Amino acid sequence: MRKVVVIKGDGIGKEVIPEAVRVIRQVTDKLEWIPAHMGLECNAIYGWYLPPRTIELVHESDAVLFGAITTPIADPNYRSPLLFLRRELDLYANVRPAKKLLPNIGVGDLDMVLVRENTEGMYTGIEREEGDAIILERKVSEKACRRIVRYAISLSKRRGLKRIHCVHKANVIRRSDGLFRRVFFEEMEGSGLEAREMLVDAAAAALITKPKEFQCIVTLNLYGDILSDEAAALVGGLGFTPCGNIGERHAVFEPCHGSAPDIAGKGMANPTATILSGTMMLRHLGLCQEAERIEGALKRAYLDGVSTPDAGGHYSTVAFTDEVVRRLDA
Repeated sequence: MRKVVVIKGDGIGKEVIPEAVRVIRQVTDKLEWIPAHMGLECNAIYGWYLPPRTIELVHESDAVLFGAITTPIADPNYRSPLLFLRRELDLYANVRPAKKLLPNIGVGDLDMVLVRENTEGMYTGIEREEGDAIILERKVSEKACRRIVRYAISLSKRRGLKRIHCVHKANVIRRSDGLFRRVFFEEMEGSGLEAREMLVDAAAAALITKPKEFQCIVTLNLYGDILSDEAAALVGGLGFTPCGNIGERHAVFEPCHGSAPDIAGKGMANPTATILSGTMMLRHLGLCQEAERIEGALKRAYLDGVSTPDAGGHYSTVAFTDEVVRRLDA
């Protein structure tokens, strides 16, 4: 029995996570579901954004299914518990597929996966004052570059892809992005895959004008964060895009969207991204047939006109999931 820690978090995370779990329970009884807590509401109740017990449970788990957390923007001392968890578990690969589910959803004919370095770059959280300026320390190491490129190569081969784009800004950030670029071409040598490169601003434009150029993008932390949201918008929005944070021993799966406090509690959140994050988790745990059943049911629901308000429909979060469950054995 595999152990899955379930963290609902804040906002719509509390609504979409139970629905994804409900769908997964319909296709497998091989998982033990363990609840845990993290986020703004958790801090209000327990005095921790990320309680020590949650960290213990995550370390003991085979995977984590996570919803979303709300960030208190006005608190200058706040440190993201999610970023901490990624570093604590060394979840170095942030994997974000972006695929148009149906022709009438989204605006871009996109089918790609973005592999983002998840532990360094601009998200070190190390800032200091220097006169009237704030200095942010950016870290790019050769070790991190090599393992994220190697992961992108391995993933591309498993998916039957032919080429990888290295996205960087080495024309301006010459040493750190230059290191990433150099390592990319060294690792791609002899891989059997076509190595391409593109500056991040050009890549942002090409995702719109030439989306079929991309099969896999490998890039650094901040670039990947921005480009993956752009890719999500092209295929229907953040409600359609899943995400996996992968390390050597641990993995956390989550929808790309945030806690969406503006619609939280209204029962209108789209659970698609969370359900698809669940199928990513199932494949990670070796339950590939179960993942395919869920994805098939999800697609059939959309083909039958079932959708939540963000996709032009009228189904609530729970009613949408009811329809997916109903089609699991169709």
